[in-house]
Amino acid sequence: MPVLKITTNVTVSAADKKELLKAASRLAAKELGKPESYVMVSVSDGASLMFSGNDQPAAFVELFSLGLPDDQAPRLSAMVSGLLKESLGIDPRRVYIKMSDHPANLWGWNGEMF
Repeated sequence: MPVLKITTNVTVSAADKKELLKAASRLAAKELGKPESYVMVSVSDGASLMFSGNDQPAAFVELFSLGLPDDQAPRLSAMVSGLLKESLGIDPRRVYIKMSDHPANLWGWNGEMF
């Protein structure tokens, strides 16, 4: 149910992308208290992305989940920004993160609704 989408203008090697996907999946599961078997992560690298008038390394992240508590948002922001700094060298000041809580009746999986 949690989905973490990372879009960045940084070009990432296949091996580094695989490691980033794994690390992001573990992070989302741990921080949201969800089984990792339900976590989906995507990384779109090499995107045409400009932030603050320049094309230095930057990222736009979207986090969707069921039951995303407002009080977890600051920690999630810090953790995701830290992961991108560590993995891709992106300054946290160049990362926007959009977090969305979605109701279970509007979230489908396995041909059914949660």
